[in-house]
Amino acid sequence: MKKRELSFYNRVIKRAIDLFVALVGIIILCIPMLIISVFIKCDSKGPVLFRQKRIGKNGKVFEILKFRSMCVGAEKTGSGVYSGKGDARVTKVGKVLRATSLDEIPQLFNIFIGDMSLIGPRPPLTYHPWPYSEYTDEQKRMFNVRPGITGWAQVHGRKDVEWHKRIDLNVWYVDNVSFVLDAKIFFMTIFKVLTNADNENVGKTVSTENTND
Repeated sequence: MKKRELSFYNRVIKRAIDLFVALVGIIILCIPMLIISVFIKCDSKGPVLFRQKRIGKNGKVFEILKFRSMCVGAEKTGSGVYSGKGDARVTKVGKVLRATSLDEIPQLFNIFIGDMSLIGPRPPLTYHPWPYSEYTDEQKRMFNVRPGITGWAQVHGRKDVEWHKRIDLNVWYVDNVSFVLDAKIFFMTIFKVLTNADNENVGKTVSTENTND
């Protein structure tokens, strides 16, 4: 009975909530998004939005949207996917966007079209921490649900958690997803954002051990 209830929540209720939140969010934040876009264009050369391929539900690759917070081509220079404190690649406006998590707002469009959910495992890069084909069958269970703007791993360390542990937390979420859990994650995320907790990489978060162990 419990599995049926969770399945119905995932398939119908959760998606309905996502659509409602995304639509209302886009309408309410359209002016703030326009203002942010102007600041980004005035601050540095390049597009307003940063697009990046991520792994989504069932291993499907999609393009995640963010407000650009770094200089163009930043991933090819410096420390690659890692951005620590004082990273020169981050623009002046980008520092504010990252500190307040406002750079994530465009993902409301990802939610609206169905690539993402408000709550769920954060979608990893197609190549980091490793390609989809190198995830174990157990680890791939984190892709049984839509990825989210925030998730269980994000409120339990966020960028400070080693990837194997992060995936374990994501799999736990998939096994325990419910309206109550999603509500808990939502309010915990608000606290994290307001306190800017765990919002900077302190080092590489991929273990040097065999990734399939």
